[in-house]
Amino acid sequence: MSLFAGIFLQSSYLEAVACCFIGAFFGYLLCIWKDRFAKTDLITLEKEVKKKAQQEAETIIRDARLLANEESLKLRCEAEKFFSEQREQNAVTEKRLRERESLVNGQLENFVADEKKLRAKEEEYQKGLVALSDSRLEVTELRKEHRKKLEAVSKLTEEEARTIFLNDVQQEAMKDAAHLSHHILEDAKLKAEEKARRIISIAIQRYAGDHAFETSTSTVTLPNDEIKGRIIGREGRNIRAFEAATGITVLIDDTPNAVVLSGFDPVRREIAREAMERLILDGRIHPTRIEEIVTKVAQEMDETIVKKGEEAVMKVGLPPLHIEIMKTLGRLHFRHSFSQNILSHSVEVAQLMGLMAAELGIDGVSAKRAGLLHDIGKALDHEIEGPHAIIGGDFVKRYGEADNIVNGVASHHGEVPHEGVLGILVSAADAISASRPGARSETMMTYIRRVEDLEKIGLSYPGVEKCYSVHAGRELRVFVLPDKVSDEEALVMARGIARMVEEKLQYPGQIRVTVMRETRCVEFAK
Repeated sequence: MSLFAGIFLQSSYLEAVACCFIGAFFGYLLCIWKDRFAKTDLITLEKEVKKKAQQEAETIIRDARLLANEESLKLRCEAEKFFSEQREQNAVTEKRLRERESLVNGQLENFVADEKKLRAKEEEYQKGLVALSDSRLEVTELRKEHRKKLEAVSKLTEEEARTIFLNDVQQEAMKDAAHLSHHILEDAKLKAEEKARRIISIAIQRYAGDHAFETSTSTVTLPNDEIKGRIIGREGRNIRAFEAATGITVLIDDTPNAVVLSGFDPVRREIAREAMERLILDGRIHPTRIEEIVTKVAQEMDETIVKKGEEAVMKVGLPPLHIEIMKTLGRLHFRHSFSQNILSHSVEVAQLMGLMAAELGIDGVSAKRAGLLHDIGKALDHEIEGPHAIIGGDFVKRYGEADNIVNGVASHHGEVPHEGVLGILVSAADAISASRPGARSETMMTYIRRVEDLEKIGLSYPGVEKCYSVHAGRELRVFVLPDKVSDEEALVMARGIARMVEEKLQYPGQIRVTVMRETRCVEFAK
């Protein structure tokens, strides 16, 4: 290029053009030469690439063949393993099928044998039916002959005898019906009278004025009659302060060495009695001291009430109840019904409820709770209007007791319909606790005498083997000799014993008479 530049600078224009053509020619030759060499190199490179590609393809094919051989071997092993497992399963299945087939064959043989036995029994049964039919015909003939003989002896036809017998049965049935209606009427009168007495007694107890001495008064013994003046105080200020603090009326009369405290609320009356005894022992009787003593005794009484409620819950074996329920329950310790302590009665009813619940297979805890709380309304019936059962049901419901327990408490006297079995069980347990010997006003001797008279009446009938009075004298069970007393005679005996009991004995409620006739067949295998 430097040569051409020099020529271009030193020569003329034509020379320069010639030089350019020459340079272009040589450049063209140079390009052709480079293209030829480049094609040669490209061919060589292409051969090398083809050779390498062929080698790599052969390597890939070889590796693919090896991998395919390995996969085929692996698949062959898996196939052989699968077929061997299938053969084993088929062998086990075939074995089970053979066992089932043998079992089915055995059962079929048993069925065939049973079918043969049944057919034989059916044949025997058919023979028995034929024999029974023959026997019935024979019995019918014998009955006809017997009736003819009876007609000849009695000189009455069958229709006449039947008419006479039906007239006798009708007369006896009419007599029993009249007696039953009379008994129902008398029982209704007794229940009405009892309910009237109960209503009157509740009304008297709930009235806060003067009422029955035995159930509403407490007597405090005095060391001497001089203390009466100190109890009254100057112009009666001490007695007025005492009555205002306790809510109890103090009766001071001519009774020597005694002061009577009158009031319906048994808890207040107990507080007044304890406060009066402490004031007499202390000797300082004036309004300020009276208020101090009464306040202190009231606090101690609250603690005692809670303690009594907790003890009752522990005796029954229940978990702790609501504190207000236990407080109200403890107040029943100071209440009595026909000489029976109501808290002790409630504990006894709860224990009976637990026993009956265990026999019936129901929840014993709920049964005990209903039994323990069934009379809790008696601690509130002087404050709230209504029967104590309904009052108690509303009270325990207010403090979270379950619906079945609430209904058991509210329905145990029938004021509320029973929604479950608890109300019925509470009624039964309440009656059992109240009617057991010594529970209430009836003396033990009266109870024993009634039981003895019941058993004597039962034993007075011929054919009676044993006689027992059970359920606190509310049921008489009579065991008769089966060879001397028939079923029909047992019915007549039960009716006769019931009539004799009604005529000769006086008793509350009703007495059930049960006549039992039992035949036992005993043999010994030697």
